[in-house]
Formats: sequence, structure tokens, C-alpha cells
Amino acid sequence: MLPPELPPLPALTRAEADFIDGYLAVVDLLGRINPARAGHTYGALRAAQALVSSAAALKEALTLMHMRGESEVHAATLAEALRVLDGERRANRVTMPPRTPS
Repeated sequence: MLPPELPPLPALTRAEADFIDGYLAVVDLLGRINPARAGHTYGALRAAQALVSSAAALKEALTLMHMRGESEVHAATLAEALRVLDGERRANRVTMPPRTPS
């Protein structure tokens, strides 16, 4: 049995798609670095090292959007793209985990 089909991504410019990809890459890395969720220092260290280049790629996407005259972020459209790409679950790893009863 096949998994349910995801809804289609909304129409995005190339720069908006790069913005979303870069943002999610940074979120994924921050989730791996999160001291409340990290399991090993080496994995967190590798994620921190990769964060530099991912942040640079995110900056380049935003710079390109700005240079092309895309001065507004269409939050509703980009939020829908984030939802399709599982952004809520991925961003949740950056937050504190719920308390466990002691």
C-alpha cells in the first residue's frame, strides 16, 4: 500500500524555493544541535559546523530575492510550503521537549 499523496507545493519563485530549502536546512541543523535533544557532542559539533554554510545559503537566497525586487515575503504561501515539507515537525525539534514526570 502506498503512503497518502502529499498536497502539491504552492507556486514559488526559484528564490522563494531556495529560501524555504535554506530555512529548513538551518532548522534541521539547529534541531540536531539543541542541547535538550542532542544525544552526542560529535553529532552536535558536525551540525554546528554545517550551520555556517547553510546560513550562508539562506542569506544568499534572501539577497537574491531582495535584488530581484521581491521585497515582500508572502507568509501565507511560504507557510503552506513549509507545511507540505513537514516544517512543523522539523521546527519542533528546535524547541524544548515536554517535561517528563519525575
